[in-house]
Amino acid sequence: MIYYFREKEGAVLSQNLNVGKFYRILMDFYNGKKVLVTGNTGFKGSWLTLLLLIAGADVTGYALESPTNPNLFSLTSISKQIRHINGDIRDYEHLNQVFDEVQPEMVFHLAAQPIVRTSYQKPRYTYETNVMGTVNICECVRLHPCVKSFLNVTTDKVYQNKEWCWGYRENEPLDGFDPYSNSKSCSELVTHAYINSFFKDIAVSTARAGNVIGGGDFSVDRIIPDCVRAVISGNPLQIRNPDSIRPYQHVLEPLYLYMTICAEQYKDASKAGFYNIGPDDKDSVTTQELVKLFAKYYGEGFSYKIQPEKDMPHEANFLKLDTNLVKSVFSWKPLWNIEKAVEKTVEWSRSWLNHENMEEVTISQIKEYLKERTE
Repeated sequence: MIYYFREKEGAVLSQNLNVGKFYRILMDFYNGKKVLVTGNTGFKGSWLTLLLLIAGADVTGYALESPTNPNLFSLTSISKQIRHINGDIRDYEHLNQVFDEVQPEMVFHLAAQPIVRTSYQKPRYTYETNVMGTVNICECVRLHPCVKSFLNVTTDKVYQNKEWCWGYRENEPLDGFDPYSNSKSCSELVTHAYINSFFKDIAVSTARAGNVIGGGDFSVDRIIPDCVRAVISGNPLQIRNPDSIRPYQHVLEPLYLYMTICAEQYKDASKAGFYNIGPDDKDSVTTQELVKLFAKYYGEGFSYKIQPEKDMPHEANFLKLDTNLVKSVFSWKPLWNIEKAVEKTVEWSRSWLNHENMEEVTISQIKEYLKERTE
C-alpha cells in the first residue's frame, strides 16, 4: 500500500541517500498538508495523487469517473487511499461545498477536456469545462482563505503558434488555434484576471506543460496509447502526422515541477508566476521518431506504417517551449530524457499486458525516479 511505502520505505530512502530538494519537499513539506486535486481520475491526476500520497499529504480528489476503461486510477486502487468525490468541475455549488468541507491548503487544478479532436466534436462542452471550470475553481479559491497555494495546469498549446523554430516564452501572446487550445488560453486569462483582481494573499501560478508520456495513459488520439493498442490488436500502427514536432517528456517530470512550484510559492509568494514546463530541446522529436523509439524498446510484436489522414482537423506541425524561466527560478533540470521516458513507458505497458500488479509497478517507477532525483 502507498502508506506502507511512505512510513517504511521513506525512512530507508532518507538514510541511504543524499536527500535532495525534491525529496525534502515531498517528505517534509507535503506531509500532513490538506491538498485538493481536481481531475485526479485522469492520467496525470492519478500519477500526481500517488506522488502526494507518498509524500504524506492528506489528499482529496474531485473529478468525474475516468474517461477510459481501463484507467490508471482504478489499476492503482487510488480511491481506497484518498477522499475521492465524484464531481463535475462545471458544478460550482458542489465544488464550493467540497471546499467548505475539506478546507484545503493547496489546490492543483487538472480537471479538463484535454483532447484536441474531441474539442472539434464538442466545442461547447470543451469551453464549459476548461473555461467555466477555471472560473469555478478560482471563485472557490477566492472565497476560502484556507487556500495558500493554487496551481492551474494548462498546456503548451496556449500560445499563438506561428510554428517558428525557437521556443515560446511566457510573455508570448496567448491565442490557441483549436477549441481545446483556445479554451486553455482562456483558462490562463481567467486565472490572470483573478490574480490581478482578487488574489492578494494567496500564491497562484499556471503551468504550461508540453506533451507527456508514461504508463497508464489510455486516452484516444494520443500516440503512445495508440502504440499500445496496436500491440494488442496485432495490426500496424498508422501514423497520421509523422513530421509533427512536440516536446515530449515523462509524466513524472512535470509533476515534479507542479509539486515544487506549489510548495515553493506557498513558502515564498514571489515565486508564483506563469511557467513553461518541458524537456530540453533535444527531446523535442517528431511523431515518427517517437514511434521508432517505442519500436526499439518494445521489440517484436509492434510495427507501424505512415498513413496520413485526409481532411484532418488542424493541428500544428511544430511546437516548442522555452523553459529557461522555470529552470532559473526553481533550479530545475530535466532528469529522464526521451529515451528513458519511452523505455519506462514501454516497461509499464509490458507489465500491464502481463497482468502484473500495477499499483506495485507504478510505485516502483516513482521510487526509481525519486531515487535518481535525490542522488
